[in-house]
Amino acid sequence: MSNMSNMKEIIRIAGAFVGVVVGAGFASGQEIMQFFTSFGMSGMTGVVVSSLFFIFLAMALATLGQHFHSTSHKDVIHAICGKVLGTFVDALITFFMFAITVVMLAGGGALLEQLAGIPRLWGSIGVTVLTVGIVCLEIRKVISFIGSITPVLMFLVLSVAVTAIAGRDASLEALETAAAQQPRAAAHWLIAALLYVSYNIMAGAPFLVIMGGQAAHRKTALWGGVLGGALLAVLMLLIAGGMLAQVDKLEGVPLPMLLMASQTAPWLGIIMGVAIFGMILNTAVGVLYSFSARLFEPGTARFRSGTIIAGLLAFLGSLAGFIQLVGTVYPFFGYLGFILIACTVAGWLRHRKAGKVGSDPS
Repeated sequence: MSNMSNMKEIIRIAGAFVGVVVGAGFASGQEIMQFFTSFGMSGMTGVVVSSLFFIFLAMALATLGQHFHSTSHKDVIHAICGKVLGTFVDALITFFMFAITVVMLAGGGALLEQLAGIPRLWGSIGVTVLTVGIVCLEIRKVISFIGSITPVLMFLVLSVAVTAIAGRDASLEALETAAAQQPRAAAHWLIAALLYVSYNIMAGAPFLVIMGGQAAHRKTALWGGVLGGALLAVLMLLIAGGMLAQVDKLEGVPLPMLLMASQTAPWLGIIMGVAIFGMILNTAVGVLYSFSARLFEPGTARFRSGTIIAGLLAFLGSLAGFIQLVGTVYPFFGYLGFILIACTVAGWLRHRKAGKVGSDPS
């Protein structure tokens, strides 16, 4: 395989992983706020710890996927966790997809309220109808179009974060005090950092394993995972740093990145809002489809009716509110996700010892 097509494949694996994790909560800033920024400078250390874990785990999952030539996450999960634990982790990932749908529908309602003054309830109803409609009709073109928003959103997020860091006007002491007033996802910055990795890896694992399974060489899968983890690290550092620089102005705001964009320039706020909405829809459609497809055969009447029922239940769950859901759903699945991390590390070490992953004979 030529170096050029190798490079394309590496970028494809990295891009798919970043796209899944960036999702809506990441770009909105609410996740980063509760897991990192709320701990002040300690939270920035947490970002570094998370980044190192992301790089290693993304590499391990992609190379394991390549080794098993995976077409579904189920093969790898069962191989690294064993039959009994593997069945539990598989069920955990499936229901986490549903939980993310709930959070995204709440995020859509919060976004439309913050951006256009549409009541949160009607915003969430609108996002639910759109999401269920796209999943039931399997409109692939819509999904791939929304997916193309990811690079635009990443560019906007980086611009806003850099502007926020450059425009800091409060002292570090004042920012530390303001940060401590924000809701926290855990009692300690290190636990929050590990939980953040854990639930994001649960969301990213199915995609990483399948993308790795499509790679022709182990090295391609390995570097795809490493690049994906490294790109996430840069994004996290800039977003967390940007929000910490302005944290005294962000108390109780559901979507901090949107507010920071609007403060930079009103037109930037509108573009950012549209991009975040696209990512919310993209994530909601992706996870609801994954959830339904795991339970029902896609394209069947049962798949469509199952999706409608799941969408309705997810909408009811979304009424709890975006900030509350980010602070409860993600940490809960994060603790359970430690099982997947332990299995991944053990599985990767076991296969590496046997000379099966991590080294490329070609």
